Amino acid sequence: MHEFQYRQNELYCEDVPVKTIAKEVGTPFYLYSAKTLLNHYRAYDSAFASIPHIITFAMKANSNLAILRLFAREGGGADIVSAGELYRALQAGVDPQKINFAGVGKTAEEIRYALESNILMFNVESSQELRKIDEVAGRMKKKARVALRVNPNVDPKTHPYISTGLKKHKFGISIDKALEEYKLAASLKHIEVVGIHQHIGSQLTETAPYVDALRRLLGLVEELKKLGIDVQYVNIGGGLGITYDDETPPLPKELATAIGPLVKDLKCILIMEPGRALVGNAGILVTKVLYTKEGDAKKFVIVDAAMNDLIRPSFYGAFHLIQPVIRRERKPITADVVGPICESADFLAKDREMEECLPEEYLAVMSAGAYGFAMASNYNARPRVPEILVNGDRYFTVRDRETHADLIKGEHIPDFLK
Repeated sequence: MHEFQYRQNELYCEDVPVKTIAKEVGTPFYLYSAKTLLNHYRAYDSAFASIPHIITFAMKANSNLAILRLFAREGGGADIVSAGELYRALQAGVDPQKINFAGVGKTAEEIRYALESNILMFNVESSQELRKIDEVAGRMKKKARVALRVNPNVDPKTHPYISTGLKKHKFGISIDKALEEYKLAASLKHIEVVGIHQHIGSQLTETAPYVDALRRLLGLVEELKKLGIDVQYVNIGGGLGITYDDETPPLPKELATAIGPLVKDLKCILIMEPGRALVGNAGILVTKVLYTKEGDAKKFVIVDAAMNDLIRPSFYGAFHLIQPVIRRERKPITADVVGPICESADFLAKDREMEECLPEEYLAVMSAGAYGFAMASNYNARPRVPEILVNGDRYFTVRDRETHADLIKGEHIPDFLK
């Protein structure tokens, strides 16, 4: 349940009218609900209360410092994929002993930074990476704690761009080769094997793929025990979906019910990496209608938000509900909702059945809290938009709108051009 609701035909975020914020900060902007974020985190935490666990928020979904701090205060950790994300997590006050470092391309510099920061573990994705971590740890006279990311070859039944657990994907180590890789890890002087990891994809709308993958993973855990490799952490990844349109993804308590019997006697700490499930429906993108246009083939609603602000529709063909901030009697239309960027791919919705809207009206692009601002860019030299966080009847700017001066920060014209 989220805190974006209509009151007397006006959209509110918690107890603040969205229109009030739009008039004061300008559009476009991202808007988040602190109450929704907390409710989603606590739903996960309570669902797995009977099982020792750590929730490491997949911060690639949304790395705003205020959101990271909110989860950290609840006891949450972070799933990171870069040194930049590690820096952000530490700046937000995330406990380094609740940080796991994933990703297929960790550099020596990133490994060194993570070891200096004393993170919980690395999720290792290849034998070369394993040897590189051992090498860097050796030079630092440290031991690196690792889990191997095992690819269970389970179809998560999601969009191919966000599916990660099949043999053809770049992620993880094949489950057929995992035993040999674990033997290698155990033999390396500066490696401490502490866990096992899987992540099969994102926006999962059923629990069956989780169960299938976890069964395969736990079978491997038993084989590892026979080799004297007793893992302390079992990381089931993230990927639980949210409702964008008419999906009915399982709730955290349903996931806990499905996998609980498999892990209740495991005597390991369970790690979960929810991202979208925590932040997706806790945020919206607010935009203003600039113009309406009727072409020969279709109608267009031209808004001031664009693909550089929210790329998911262009990139994935993703659906986001778009609704007026102020409801009134309107006639239905079918239109493309498009932005100002000079690309045919610049759209927020295609052939959308929606209500007619007029210039200067505000629209809310729903379910935009995950992979919204996090994937934003400065394409067409457009400053990135601000992020606003509502808590009760107050709102806070948690990221300023970029200026034109910000666009050229760090750039230099060399002397020979002066």
